[in-house]
Amino acid sequence: MSVTGSPTRRGPALASFDAKTQPWVRPSIPFSSVPSNGLTPGGLRNALSASIERVLHIPDESQRRLPGREGPPLDAAVLVPLVMREQGVTILLTQRTAHLKDHAGQISFPGGRVEAADVDVIATALRETEEETGLSRTHIEVLGTLPRYLTSSAFSVTPVTALVTPDFSLSPQVDEVAEVFEVPLSFITDPSNYRLHTVALPDGGTRSYYSVPWQDYFIWGATAAMLLGLTQILSEAHA
Repeated sequence: MSVTGSPTRRGPALASFDAKTQPWVRPSIPFSSVPSNGLTPGGLRNALSASIERVLHIPDESQRRLPGREGPPLDAAVLVPLVMREQGVTILLTQRTAHLKDHAGQISFPGGRVEAADVDVIATALRETEEETGLSRTHIEVLGTLPRYLTSSAFSVTPVTALVTPDFSLSPQVDEVAEVFEVPLSFITDPSNYRLHTVALPDGGTRSYYSVPWQDYFIWGATAAMLLGLTQILSEAHA
């Protein structure tokens, strides 16, 4: 399952809306693009081989709970797969199938809720990645973890960073995953590619969220926020 999905014990979420059409501005981001030497496998190992805890640059409202999603958050983990292509490192992402009840068609990292049998969040991320995409653990070199992200749908998500050797084969879970694709890391780690949107909530408040559109893919919400968090970590490591 993807952590963009909602746990069944929660109440209704925000009514369906088109995330692409909400008003947006270019956000003021206090860090710069990651230099090319920071986007190599060696640079990524140096910056990410640890459990990283720090305050990330995300709008306060982006993690505000949606109506009906109150209560303790559910622990979850996602894998941030950094594929070591000859032409440059890419990030592997999934697109959810259109028929799903929650977050149909949205783009996310492979991942899901922590299960009782999981030793830790790394085990969760690896298990869910293999279940969703068929990406074998033999191709994955885990680096570390990024700061946890609290989603508006009440998940506490730990992103697990990893390098991936490119000679893998995939077998996506057809009921949940419509497509697996890759985005150049150089695009993702350029803050000028991000947008900040604002949407009205049913209770009269507002919620802000990031997007980072690439080609025909509209990457937004928690996934875009975690990608911007990755950009911040890498930018500060090579400042």
